[in-house]
Order: sequence, then structure tokens, then C-alpha cells
Amino acid sequence: MEDTQMPEPLRRAIHQLVAEAVQNCQEVLTYTEPFAAHDWKRMTLYRATDAADTLNMAAMLIAAYCQHMGMNRERLESYLQLCQERDRAAGPGDGEWAKLAGLLGEEAPASATVPQTWPSMQFHSGQRVAKEAGRPEEDPQKLFTEACLHGLRARLSDDVDSLGDYLPPHVAEMARKVASVLQEPQPAPA
Repeated sequence: MEDTQMPEPLRRAIHQLVAEAVQNCQEVLTYTEPFAAHDWKRMTLYRATDAADTLNMAAMLIAAYCQHMGMNRERLESYLQLCQERDRAAGPGDGEWAKLAGLLGEEAPASATVPQTWPSMQFHSGQRVAKEAGRPEEDPQKLFTEACLHGLRARLSDDVDSLGDYLPPHVAEMARKVASVLQEPQPAPA
């Protein structure tokens, strides 16, 4: 398979799918805020799975193109990282249960008691996150990413004023700055 640029129609389709997934990710963040207490379980799961499914569509579209252009099956499967594939229909696995126990300060489940296993690592990861949760978020990259997602969504829906209604003040301020930069430029006077 020769090295060529992605065909423009495929590139545009992928950009559309990624933009849709990003909007769903932003909604996941929105529904984690206190104002959404009545809907957070349903809506975070809907939007997280919508984002995952949309990115999966993008991956499968690219895979179809690669296969169409002659990529061998072994290489395609390697690029698709099939060994990491997990079926949501199976529900939470040992790693998720272990991480949840760590997040909630509960005892490690039996699957997480064997050192250096995935459930054990997930349990300890959950404990670290729980320990950090008592302090304000300080990671500038996480804050900036969240602000960008909220600012982009507010600009696209032309609802910048609502940012202060549901976001912590420091994130709302950054999101407003992002949204203001994204305003459509006005034509220069003649």
C-alpha cells in the first residue's frame, strides 16, 4: 500500500465524526456538574457511549478505506488494536469494579488482590484519583481542555451567556475566553 494523503471526502467525513464525538464528550462533562444531579447517570452514559460509537465509526471508516486500498488483514488488525477491544454489552469488568472500589474508598475486590494485575493497578489508580479529588483541579491541561470543550460548544450553540450557569467560575471564565476567540471574524471595512 503506497503512502498517499487521505482522500478529501474521507478526510471531511472523519472531521465531521470527530467533531460530533467531541460535542458528546463536552456533554459528558456538562452532566457531571451539580446542576445535572437528576440526569447525570442517564446522560453521562448516553453521551459517553455516543462519543465512543462515533469514534468507532471513524475508525471503521478508515479501516474500510485501508482494506479497500489493499492493506493486509494482519496489519489492519494491528492498527485497530483488536487486543484492546471490549464489548460494552458484557458490562463492567474486574478492572472497572476494582477502580470503583478505589475511588469510593472501599476494600479491594478479590480480583484486585493479586499484585501487578490489571484489576490491582486499576484499584490503586482509583485510590490515587480519590486522594486528589479532595483538592481543586490544578492540572492546567485538564482545565484548558475542559474550558475549550465548553467554550466551543457554547460558541456553536450561540449560548455563551449560559456558561456561568453550570460551570465552576474558573472554568466558566476560561470557556468564555475560548468562546470569544472563536467568534466569526467580521469583514474588514473597505
